[in-house]
Amino acid sequence: MFVRHSSNTAAARKPQRWVAVVELRAYRRFVELAGGSHLIGADMVRLKLLRRSALLAASLVLWGGNALGRDDGRYANSPLKPWFDSLRSQLGPCCSDADGFAVADPDWESHNGRYRVRLDGQWIDVPDEAVITEPNRAGRTMVWPVKTAFGISIRCFMPGSMI
Repeated sequence: MFVRHSSNTAAARKPQRWVAVVELRAYRRFVELAGGSHLIGADMVRLKLLRRSALLAASLVLWGGNALGRDDGRYANSPLKPWFDSLRSQLGPCCSDADGFAVADPDWESHNGRYRVRLDGQWIDVPDEAVITEPNRAGRTMVWPVKTAFGISIRCFMPGSMI
């Protein structure tokens, strides 16, 4: 497509206007702008490839964000393993797809009946549905976080004793 300035004598008296002419070629497309600059069809192809690769990268990041929990077998012979496997909160089983770990006393707190825990340097409020109310056989505060593309959520939380 070529855009050129009209140079009629009648146009000299009136405000200048733009006239567009379209030219199609089998292998290239040109756009000529007022300043003589050109956008070649190859640049448009590069822009399309860049857009496609950005969409692919975004979809891989979102798909990869839903990682499953792993069990490396370190605690397979622990006498508490069946008890840990049976733990459930209202949000679901604790050990199904989240790895639980012990939390040090400075990394969790209770205020007005609500809990919050510090994970990866940020404080996260524990939903009431995630709190396990049965006796804590492990003795230490335990948390089962689930990391998603939207951040960290708490699947299960078992408070220990604050000494």
